[in-house]
Amino acid sequence: MTASNFRLPKKIFQMQVAMLRVCYALIPIVVASVYLFGWRSFFLVITSLIFGILTEAVFNFKNNKSVTSAIFVTSIIFSLSLPPNLPFWMAIVGIIFGVAFGKMLFGGFGKNIFNPAMVGRCFIYVSFPIEMASAWSSPARGVFGGFNHWSFSVDAISMATPLSALRNGDAIFLEDLFWGNISGSIGETSAFLILLGGIYLIYKKAASWRLAGSCLLGGVFLSIILHVASPLKIASPIYMLLSGSFLFGTIFIVTEPISGPKSKPGQWIYGFMVGGLTITLRVFSNFPEGIMFSILIMNAFVPLLDKTMGQIKAMKKGKS
Repeated sequence: MTASNFRLPKKIFQMQVAMLRVCYALIPIVVASVYLFGWRSFFLVITSLIFGILTEAVFNFKNNKSVTSAIFVTSIIFSLSLPPNLPFWMAIVGIIFGVAFGKMLFGGFGKNIFNPAMVGRCFIYVSFPIEMASAWSSPARGVFGGFNHWSFSVDAISMATPLSALRNGDAIFLEDLFWGNISGSIGETSAFLILLGGIYLIYKKAASWRLAGSCLLGGVFLSIILHVASPLKIASPIYMLLSGSFLFGTIFIVTEPISGPKSKPGQWIYGFMVGGLTITLRVFSNFPEGIMFSILIMNAFVPLLDKTMGQIKAMKKGKS
């Protein structure tokens, strides 16, 4: 397509109710990120949104297609999975890569195999491991918190996240994990707000309770087994579930409908495997956080899972 016959679609944005509801559920978490880590976290979200939308527009506009509101969800989730002090240019590289190679390369909305937000995060995680694993800062406290600050500096005291602290045997208070008074990615810290968003999404049927529930079951099941086997080295299930990005990934990423399985049995298997694999990677790998890799690994098995479930269903119909 040449510049002479290029024209914008009649609708710049294609609004999807389910995707907008996910955005609504994420708004309190974005506000909380400002309170906890300063205004810099908000502008990480805005920057990711701008470049995520522009990247999809480059691919869609040349085919006279609208930008889908799904890109809002992808960009916000991606940004909320980042450390609060990550350089802006790295966030830009990540969201462009995630949208271009995780979504548009497969044909755009509804055709991507992998979750594009996790594709982008994985790319910058392996490309810039130091910045992605050490750009942590302690959360703000007080009435106004980070609303009076641009950001908070990174130092030796604040570099430990709950997961790394648990690995070292340090004490972590459950109330801090629940409310979010901990170091971590800007959207993963407050279990309360994440659960609140999950209740809203399930109530509005914008997220599958089977995917979220099975992921929780998988995480709890394996956590119990490992904790019983080695109670002094492996944290209890409640700490495993409330720390890191487990809850955030369970509610907002595992439930993503495009890259997840479509059949009900497949959803149970997929979610359970993501939860169990996450705990496995946390305990036995060099990565303290495993939800990102677990989701991408299981994304690769979704076509096979859907095909297998379809064949089983067809066989049952044939026998009946």
